[in-house]
Amino acid sequence: MTKRLFGTDGIRGRVGQHPITADFVLRLGWAAGKVFGQYGEGRRLILVGKDTRISGYLFESALQAGIIAAGVDVSLLGPMPTPAIAYLTRTFRASAGIVISASHNPFDDNGIKFFGADGCKLSDAVEIEIERHLGEPVTTVASEQLGRASRIGDAAGRYIEFCKGTLPADISLKGLKLVVDCAHGATYHVAQDVFRELGATVHALGVEPDGCNINRDCGSTAPAAVQQAVLALGADLGIAFDGDGDRVVFVDRTGATVDGDQILYVIAAHRRRHGGVCTGVVGTLMSNYGLELALTRIGVPFLRTAVGDRYVIEALREREWALGGESSGHIVCRDLTTTGDGVVAALQVLRAVIESGLALDALCVDMAKLPQTMINVAIRGSTVFRPGPDVLAAVSAAERKLAGRGRVLLRPSGTEPVIRVMVEGEDFDLVRCLAEEVATAVAGADC
Repeated sequence: MTKRLFGTDGIRGRVGQHPITADFVLRLGWAAGKVFGQYGEGRRLILVGKDTRISGYLFESALQAGIIAAGVDVSLLGPMPTPAIAYLTRTFRASAGIVISASHNPFDDNGIKFFGADGCKLSDAVEIEIERHLGEPVTTVASEQLGRASRIGDAAGRYIEFCKGTLPADISLKGLKLVVDCAHGATYHVAQDVFRELGATVHALGVEPDGCNINRDCGSTAPAAVQQAVLALGADLGIAFDGDGDRVVFVDRTGATVDGDQILYVIAAHRRRHGGVCTGVVGTLMSNYGLELALTRIGVPFLRTAVGDRYVIEALREREWALGGESSGHIVCRDLTTTGDGVVAALQVLRAVIESGLALDALCVDMAKLPQTMINVAIRGSTVFRPGPDVLAAVSAAERKLAGRGRVLLRPSGTEPVIRVMVEGEDFDLVRCLAEEVATAVAGADC
């Protein structure tokens, strides 16, 4: 059996359209309860958290009903960052953690993603088992066996203390002026407190969620507001999270954005130069070639995987490396936590700034990014992408023009109905032109 519903980051879609409907999510909760209820001894517990989307209330209740009907206890966390739910799943010794979030997508999307008892994303085998149970009729255990519901009131405080604990006790952020954009999302009530309690002066943006404004013209996917605030306030740097807090991008004191590739380099270079330990870095097919060149110069091995933080984490495990991530700002510090965590990654960058005595722009100067253009081309129907002769011809023509000094990549998104067309090379105008030509061919193809 192969997966039909689970993508690279759970199950995601438009609210009210299959599979993101109340009846389906209730069945999903029941199926998850059936699967996780069979592991371990004694009463089973599943934690459920969400971001700030208005539909989160609907799906929280549906999941809760399904889990309880399967005879498993459920504890509600309320709005919490995705990595916080991974952490709390471990510390509460829960059977699983469930996140209701569509990450960086608009508010009218939502999704469900899972963590196992170890705080890591589920294996394909467990996801397939959940899907198998979705084909069965929902039944309810005997009344005396029903699960019980509770709410964890101090979840935010627990996560704040965990994040602070990822820095050495002698590191202080005193003297740093930060702009922090929480995207009106799940970090709105935790991120600014982490930085303030460590001593920084914080100007907060995106901390007034209304259920519909998550990721709207703010956060890591739209850092213009942070750039403006950094320059207007004379801040040392800006930090922008996405809606569920597993992505982060920075803005340096000049107003320039610092993406996930640059963040990886800053952390790796700091670990190499201050302590001498960085055994390797895992990136993806989308990682800028400039990152690979810069890491090679400082003697740090680099490996590419398929796009998706689950593939990055799998490669880190296999090689017993600690650091990996994606250009989008998913950064995994596996020696500190089990999944991509925007706040934890941000603290690692701030540690590099503090201990080096250099501004963020100075720490990035040794990594020269090659010009890269990515165009999202909407597709119809199936997400299976089989490039036809016209697309292949356009790709071949682009590669000839790059003459071995760049690359072309076509990739179906794992979270949106689009094909990502990426071209990378030495000349920005050529890269942009070639990306547009290939995107036009993809748009005109019958995919």
